[in-house]
Amino acid sequence: MARIDAFLKLGLAQGCSDVHLAVGVPPMLRMNGDLLPIKFRELSDNELTAYIEEILTSKQRERLAGGHDLDFSYVTGEGGRFRVNVFRKVTGIGAVLRHIPGNVPSLDQLNVPPILKKFCEYHQGMVLVTGATGTGKSTTLAAMIDHINSSRAHNIITLEDPIEFVHPSKQSQIIQREVGTHLPSFAAGIRSSMREDPDVILVGEMRDAETIMMAMTAAETGHLVFGTLHTTGAVKTIDRVIDALPGELREQTKAFLAMSLKAVITQVLVKTPDGRGRRAVQEILVNNRAIANMIQSEQTHQIGSQLQTGRNEGMQLMDAALLDAIQAKEIDPDDAFRFANDKSKFQRYVSDVELVPPMDGASEGGA
Repeated sequence: MARIDAFLKLGLAQGCSDVHLAVGVPPMLRMNGDLLPIKFRELSDNELTAYIEEILTSKQRERLAGGHDLDFSYVTGEGGRFRVNVFRKVTGIGAVLRHIPGNVPSLDQLNVPPILKKFCEYHQGMVLVTGATGTGKSTTLAAMIDHINSSRAHNIITLEDPIEFVHPSKQSQIIQREVGTHLPSFAAGIRSSMREDPDVILVGEMRDAETIMMAMTAAETGHLVFGTLHTTGAVKTIDRVIDALPGELREQTKAFLAMSLKAVITQVLVKTPDGRGRRAVQEILVNNRAIANMIQSEQTHQIGSQLQTGRNEGMQLMDAALLDAIQAKEIDPDDAFRFANDKSKFQRYVSDVELVPPMDGASEGGA
């Protein structure tokens, strides 16, 4: 058993999401959003390098020695599965290991809005799940893929870096491919997938212009494409896609988004009231004629008003979703305040007065 497994076993026992290993500090656990050290000595460069090299292949050791970061999946001796990123920094080597649950959660277990099941029923087009790193995008997408897998006879191809949740084929056939292991890039994977009779293609990360262009082509040619972007709102997601492609393709990109973009889900993870867990809260855009016109006319700044008035279509702004979850006592108001855009709406729910900026003149004593 690799020595690093002891830290991972401890992390799993504590219910952490990530284990952080870095030179000069003890191992640390991400617990419900907070980073906490464990009772252990500070790790030296030689010690940590030895721990990490025990779980690397010879090819991975060569890449790391050549100055490259590593992304891969690791299964402990006891069967725990982790997504691993290994890197070098000023003080030496470092690694972050994120736990991947053995069972894919259902959409019902995640307590997400019912509209997400409808997104799984589309036959073509693009659905984007967005948010910052560590907001649960992969988990939401895995649950959506599992919903299709459990209810429809489709050929589903996932392109991941690395593979996280492992999906057994149920009603559908699922083919999971890993960038760096089975494919040189996401773009190459999409190109190959379109020759493999897919119904659904999952693109783990739309990180460059070529991948975005290939994903758009797949969505336009009769496939349902799921993808992720590191954007923090529906409007920012649309602007990011348009800006990511060369200027001469701007009109073509706007036309694609107006016609083939089906939905954008942007999510954050907010602590539960007891502080013992986190819950996904989501902003949801459902493309309709009004939003399509705004995209075509480059009036995306007006899309927020459509999300506000489109609740009967399943749409919601992030602030509205946060307020609903606070009122349902599903999330901690203080943590929700950090994610709110218009924080004035949330001040009356906040219990930590240090979070709320002082009123004008509040710091001055009375005469």
